[in-house]
Amino acid sequence: MQKKSKEQEQKPKSQEGLTVKKEENFSEWYNQVVQKAELADYSDVKGFMVIRPNAYSIWEAIQSYLDKRIKLLGVRNAYFPLLIPESFFKREAEHAQGFTPEVAWIANKNDQEHGKTERLAIRPTSETIIYDSYSKWIRSWRDLPLRINQWCNVVRWETRATRLFLRTREFLWQEGHCVYSSKGECDKETLQFLEEYKKMCKEILAIPVLAGRKTDNEKFSGALYTLSIEGIMPDGKALQLGTSHNLGQGFAKSFNISFLDKNGKSGVPWQNSWGVSTRLIGAVAMAHGDDRGLILPPKVAYNKVVVIPLLFKGKEEKVLAKAKEISKELESFNPILDDRDNTPGWKFSEHELKGIPIRIEIGPKDIEKRQVTIVRRDTGKKLEIKEAGIKKEVENLLNDIQDSLFKKAKKSFDEKITQVKDMPELKRAITSQKVALAFFCESSKCEEDIKEKTDGAKAINMPLEKMKKQGKCVVCNKKVTEVVYIGKSY
Repeated sequence: MQKKSKEQEQKPKSQEGLTVKKEENFSEWYNQVVQKAELADYSDVKGFMVIRPNAYSIWEAIQSYLDKRIKLLGVRNAYFPLLIPESFFKREAEHAQGFTPEVAWIANKNDQEHGKTERLAIRPTSETIIYDSYSKWIRSWRDLPLRINQWCNVVRWETRATRLFLRTREFLWQEGHCVYSSKGECDKETLQFLEEYKKMCKEILAIPVLAGRKTDNEKFSGALYTLSIEGIMPDGKALQLGTSHNLGQGFAKSFNISFLDKNGKSGVPWQNSWGVSTRLIGAVAMAHGDDRGLILPPKVAYNKVVVIPLLFKGKEEKVLAKAKEISKELESFNPILDDRDNTPGWKFSEHELKGIPIRIEIGPKDIEKRQVTIVRRDTGKKLEIKEAGIKKEVENLLNDIQDSLFKKAKKSFDEKITQVKDMPELKRAITSQKVALAFFCESSKCEEDIKEKTDGAKAINMPLEKMKKQGKCVVCNKKVTEVVYIGKSY
């Protein structure tokens, strides 16, 4: 039997590099990155996943950023029950019809024995359970606006094929639920929360998005209208990253939410709901990763730096001492000091796979020159940096990496969008893994025709600003000013 090399012995199967290229097999590449970079693992319960620390720290960064932003807008956090009585769903007919197929129901045997037969839903979303409480809390105009958010998990019993982070039966999210005395205020903040999501995607995730309004066929069940942000992934598919719904007055009427205005007259309030989920983690992996693994934007990287001492015989103590000194100086970046008994090449590959933004190498020659060697994960570029002022240099590099990742993603994003005038052009765009921008009459029939004639492409969302000129609907040729993004989606 052939003896394994030291390099082979150091590589557990889970830590081997990627075996497919991103451009050649995007789907398999994504699956490997998510598992080999230790973001997530499959659970023994079908459709459920284990979110590992490397991914949960990204979610914590999202939470930290977004929680501060929404609190500046007057939002407070709360928590509502996981289980929702079936009767609550039935109060809002359109909402119930839209969500019932995805609901996981439980029946309490003890309750059944005592004559209580109502099923309980594991929350797929919390409008109904929250609005029951709102009906008790809201009495007058002084109670408005009411802005509450909760961070929680939800369960939606997907019948379609599941994929880690992108479509699972359980996921983590935040859901905001606000109540207003007027439509104008509700409209304004429905858009404002969407803008916060768009800003978050750019500032910390380095992901550009399409911001727009969903068609009536694609809007949230029970909503007046839905706004969304959509990323365009490297395979040309759209990935919905966040939504903000104007719920109108329908839920308020169904749940008997009313208030007395300043004149003592009873009124029905307006509501919105808005949310993002752990799907964002999958978007980060897809948007920025390469054939070596994950590339993390520094603002969501738990460890922004890894320090690797290059240990040569007889100089181990000196090099390790310097590596510890550098790590201490860079402690605000939460560095990893990798002094394990593995080869430098193995360590380089592992930390590249996990996407750590900056690698610092320190060897005997670096110590002599009073410098370190820095390697950027995004470009692979090597830099020799003097020890003096290293903290500021690293900070500047991290900022540059963050900016560069967005610019690169934006270039790819822009190249994926093409304008089309008719159905043949639309078909060619979809076949070429593009997202098409086309004039659209908003009719359900034309929307269905798009799906049928493009092998499943659909209306992604409609830009918030109308076109200044008229055009012809890509399907029926009716003169319109509305346009829609059309593409395949996750």
